[in-house]
Amino acid sequence: MIQKKICMIGDFSVGKTCTVARFVRQTFSDKYLTTVGVKIDTKILQWPNDAEVKLILWDIAGNDKLTTASTSYLRGAAGYLLVVDGTRLPTWESAKRLHTEVTRQIGDKPFLVLLNKADLKEQWEIKQADVDPQLKQGWKMLKTSAKTGENVEKAFEVLGRMLIG
Repeated sequence: MIQKKICMIGDFSVGKTCTVARFVRQTFSDKYLTTVGVKIDTKILQWPNDAEVKLILWDIAGNDKLTTASTSYLRGAAGYLLVVDGTRLPTWESAKRLHTEVTRQIGDKPFLVLLNKADLKEQWEIKQADVDPQLKQGWKMLKTSAKTGENVEKAFEVLGRMLIG
């Protein structure tokens, strides 16, 4: 079985932990609990050709910049999900900085941006014009909702396929 370490990266309260919980356990909680350090979960993806991929999900404490601790958590990562809160424009600015820092620390790894909280679309501060420059650079993005489950499974499958080619 192929094993791949995936890091969840983004500002505090963007939905990293809820996205992992939705993917791994099909659960959601409105209660906000700050992740301290890192929380690790696993889930096995079964591909149609009977290949199995075990995703080891490292949910790293939210921050708008990498700390010494979070940098060490990135070691060995095959790729990452960069999670952004669609209702908070500053989390998009943080995500762009985080992407640069992560690339500097671990090199150019496959990643996918999750524009989270799609269930609150009417409250979104992030507009298409904000993300267009990164899309033109080849960034891949999905609009997700940990609350409803919208595109959560798909996000992990897309990144999983990017990792195994």
